[in-house]
Amino acid sequence: MFRLDEFEARLEELDRQLMDPSIAGQRDRYRTVNREHAEVTRMVEAAREIAKLEQEREDLKEMLADPDMRAEAESEKARIDARIPELEVGLRLMMLPRDPYEGRNILLEVRAGTGGDEAALFAADLFRMYSRYGDKQGWRIEVLSFSETFVGTASGFKEIIATVTGETAYRFLKYESGVHRVQRVPLTETQGRIHTSAATVAILPEPDEIEIKIADKDLRIDVFRAGGPGGQSVNTTDSAVRIVHIPSGLVVICQDEKSQTKNKAKAMKVLSARLLEKQRSERDAAEAADRKAQVGSGDRSERIRTYNYAQNRVTDHRVTGSDGSTFTLYKLDKIIEGDLDELLGGVLGYFQAEALRQAEGR
Repeated sequence: MFRLDEFEARLEELDRQLMDPSIAGQRDRYRTVNREHAEVTRMVEAAREIAKLEQEREDLKEMLADPDMRAEAESEKARIDARIPELEVGLRLMMLPRDPYEGRNILLEVRAGTGGDEAALFAADLFRMYSRYGDKQGWRIEVLSFSETFVGTASGFKEIIATVTGETAYRFLKYESGVHRVQRVPLTETQGRIHTSAATVAILPEPDEIEIKIADKDLRIDVFRAGGPGGQSVNTTDSAVRIVHIPSGLVVICQDEKSQTKNKAKAMKVLSARLLEKQRSERDAAEAADRKAQVGSGDRSERIRTYNYAQNRVTDHRVTGSDGSTFTLYKLDKIIEGDLDELLGGVLGYFQAEALRQAEGR
């Protein structure tokens, strides 16, 4: 089923490329080859392990024929029979076409949707959830822009955008884009009634320099005086920046830094990521016609996941079992604190299985 000799031949070719002195000065090519080398190395290791176990299973035939050794041989054969399919599934996953954005840093955008102040508070909860998970993963998170609101002493976000720097950030968060719905009693609710609100999440891979070229003539850049809540933190200079990308109509505003130069740099980073997402969406209209289709409108009826506080429940509506059941965990209290391993693992495993089924025509 798996041609170990083909994997080994490809690994030898990649070894030769990495040893070529000329590659040292070609940063992008070196990174691409080095990344493929790591992937093919894992394939070779898995294929070798499968071949080794298959040989061990063949060697057990004599022991199975010996009454004195049969029990031990059957136990060992059962272990091998269980392990080989696991390795084969893992290897098939490695052989799937590689996501071109794997390994990229990302922009994380969270916006309040339907639900007013409660939606803004929930957006803040989601951002803190991802931030805490990112801290555990060793990612670096830098806020680029945010619009804050207050409900009593609690703070929420109408919108917050941050860069997430980490080799695995895209892999683990790429399926988080969409509408997240919350069901709970808001802080402003005096009669204890449960309300439903929503926030949208967008995960945007950062583009490489060569992917997105933005011409100066395509930009309109406005500068203005930034404002803050309650008259506080108001800049006395025109440091806020609004960038309009004329061909696409995309608009980015950044006003959090006191430096106009820094605000412009952050705004350009956000604009580049949104343009890459728009380009990707247009290239594959079957998955998402545009960025709005990816995250939805923020309406309560659209959702990829529901967070029900009364039941301590999180349900991902995309992940379904063979019996039609949805993927549900009763540990919302831990999930909202950043314990996302089981949730993200379940979502990732589901979409990997779907990709395998499509690749194998099932």
